[in-house]
Amino acid sequence: MIGRLNHVAIAVPDLEAAAAGYRGTLGAKVSDPVPQPAHGVTVVFVELPNSKIELLHPLGETSPIRAFLDKNPSGGIHHICYEVEDIIAARDKLKAEGKRVLGDGEPKNGAHNKPVLFLHPKDFYGTLVELEQA
Repeated sequence: MIGRLNHVAIAVPDLEAAAAGYRGTLGAKVSDPVPQPAHGVTVVFVELPNSKIELLHPLGETSPIRAFLDKNPSGGIHHICYEVEDIIAARDKLKAEGKRVLGDGEPKNGAHNKPVLFLHPKDFYGTLVELEQA
């Protein structure tokens, strides 16, 4: 069902410093910050030859990333994202197997403007999983 790894998302307390670290220290191609008000985050994309890193920073007081950073003040891996060919078919299969889809279970457009769903970390070995339609 899952395809390639789309990205690893890392919550960071200082977006500018994190972007500079990836750009300068690691020599990566790094995007400008992109506010995502619907998701309560500002993102920076780090382009890799085979995938992406998504740096996440809170946007607004109700940002889900703010709560994550409150628990992990230095930041850390927030979620991993896999591509799927058909997000509805993937959702239905997972739900039929007893896996929990977060939110109302309906795909929302994510930071890449493609339909996404999040799966409960307790169902995936402590890892928050995002599925993105390829």
